[in-house]
Amino acid sequence: MITYKCLHHVSLTVTDLEKAKNFYGKILGLKEISRPDFGFPGAWYEIEGQQVHLIVEPSSQTIRPDKGLYSREGHFALRVENYHEALQWLKQNQVETLEKPDGKSGFAQIFCADPDGNLIELNVDQKDLEIK
Repeated sequence: MITYKCLHHVSLTVTDLEKAKNFYGKILGLKEISRPDFGFPGAWYEIEGQQVHLIVEPSSQTIRPDKGLYSREGHFALRVENYHEALQWLKQNQVETLEKPDGKSGFAQIFCADPDGNLIELNVDQKDLEIK
């Protein structure tokens, strides 16, 4: 049997590092951390002890050929403090969103995609969802 401590990181391929860094660093507000020199471009971000690794591969294609927002596609999820503030920030930054505040999962969810179409879920427990 395997005993786990935590999820350490998620790696995603991107085609344009500057666009990706703008999205993950400035729009999502993730903290960039140092990354070893692997001989190819990329960036690492830290979120409460876990990491997102971006790997530049110009010929890469996301596993999602249709770049539309669809919650059943492969994605990773980040827990946010405030659903409404996160949604407002994404809209203010002209990021397309799919809102699912009342899903059966028990999470109030916001789905968005990075410039390469990698799907990301931002969520809070529905019990923590404040009605505005």
